[in-house]
Amino acid sequence: MASEQKPNVLLGVAAPQRVEEYLSEHARVFRPEGPGRDALFAALAEADGFLTAGTRIDDGLLERAPRLKIVSNVSVGYNNFDLEAMKRRGVMGTNTPGVLDDTVADLIMALVLGTARRVAELDRLVREGGWKKGMNEELFGVDVHHRKLGIIGMGRIGEAVAKRARLGFDMDVVYHNRRRNEAAEERLGIEWRSMDDLLAECDFVVVMTPLTPATEGLIGEEQFRKMKPSAIFINASRGPVVDEAALIRALSDGTIRAAGLDVFEQEPVQPDNPLLFLPNTVLVPHIGSATAATRFDMAMLAAQNLVAGIKGEVPPNLVPELQEMAPAKRD
Repeated sequence: MASEQKPNVLLGVAAPQRVEEYLSEHARVFRPEGPGRDALFAALAEADGFLTAGTRIDDGLLERAPRLKIVSNVSVGYNNFDLEAMKRRGVMGTNTPGVLDDTVADLIMALVLGTARRVAELDRLVREGGWKKGMNEELFGVDVHHRKLGIIGMGRIGEAVAKRARLGFDMDVVYHNRRRNEAAEERLGIEWRSMDDLLAECDFVVVMTPLTPATEGLIGEEQFRKMKPSAIFINASRGPVVDEAALIRALSDGTIRAAGLDVFEQEPVQPDNPLLFLPNTVLVPHIGSATAATRFDMAMLAAQNLVAGIKGEVPPNLVPELQEMAPAKRD
């Protein structure tokens, strides 16, 4: 008797060799035959599973993928999923929470420290020969230790940031979230605040919310005006959570002191973006999870999610909005 044919898995991203070997144990792994959306669409016609890192999953794509059972994102975010389109077509979607929390939290603290102590700005000063004997106040930054940090969005990454701030820098940490996280409050000694109170009180404001219709443009001109003139703003969630034009105005006119950004409205950043010319910014290219170890763990978790889906099992990280797409559990 012929062996059962393996399902087809389309790789839309580069995967580590060990991850690809794992997938190959369970599926026939293939890639689009060329660059561009046309090649992707042609490949999707045969795909039972799709491993991606941000491809827009909408009706236009799904109608070209009649066999597709699951899309596995190598990302904790899944704003690339048109959730209603996926529900209509019975397609599961997964993400990779948990494995990147500490790495992203490290990057957020680097942005906090870098902006407070003006690391990038003063690095340029030294390299360009601007450091002169007798300079004093021109080199001053602000302290991080014992200051107040506000976190908007107390998920896993928010908790990891709060832990570093509280235990590493003796910071007073408050947070805003739709639901109170009383376990984190007790464990870490943090306190819930309304959004307005958090913005008014804090020396550092970190936004760590997912991008949804409810959070798009969450931080804008009104929110920046409520912050202290000495406040430093950090965004390592998604660019469109912040009104970038309002942020540029707030940085330019002294409404806030500085900003550290890992994400932007348009990525890569365009060369004429005013943020590039503001000295009171630290800008990095969406590298929150960008270490070799963490990216491997994310890719492997995404592969495990995908394999479960193509085997008719419930994937470990099926996104909450698509739980109804889960296959019935077998007795």
